[in-house]
Amino acid sequence: MEKLAKRPVDIYFDKYGESHQNHTNELIHWICVPLIVFSLLGLVWQIPFPHLDFLGRYNGYFNWASFLIAFAMYYYFTLSPVLFFLMIWIVGLMSYGIVKLEHWQDAGGPAGWMVFAIIFVVAWIGQFIGHKIEGKKPSFLDDVKFLLIGPIWLLHFVCKKVGLKY
Repeated sequence: MEKLAKRPVDIYFDKYGESHQNHTNELIHWICVPLIVFSLLGLVWQIPFPHLDFLGRYNGYFNWASFLIAFAMYYYFTLSPVLFFLMIWIVGLMSYGIVKLEHWQDAGGPAGWMVFAIIFVVAWIGQFIGHKIEGKKPSFLDDVKFLLIGPIWLLHFVCKKVGLKY
């Protein structure tokens, strides 16, 4: 029987998983990784973007986060079209949440950048606590690509659980 070579995405998952063996660290990552992605998108979304007349009423929806999303989605597509498709939905839901927070800000709520910054800092602290418990440094300290691998690493467990080949 011929042994199939591992796909790059599986190699990344194996490498990422090496520093995520402790159950508590994994649980922390299930909470903190989505919060980091959400807050990072929100922070980048807050960076002023030039007004483009041809976008009309959709001007606020195309911004610097659009480029970050496009880059990440392209990278995910090259690794796994299924995980890319799932991430499109997740990023769409996160974008909806960001827009809702912007509306709250416009209605007198807290500054969006502050909300996203607090979420980001708390979630990063959580990540580092998880790695302290694990006793291993975060994977992204060796290779920055692992910042993008974290969200789809979580998704691949969901795929496995429901029997979806990624």
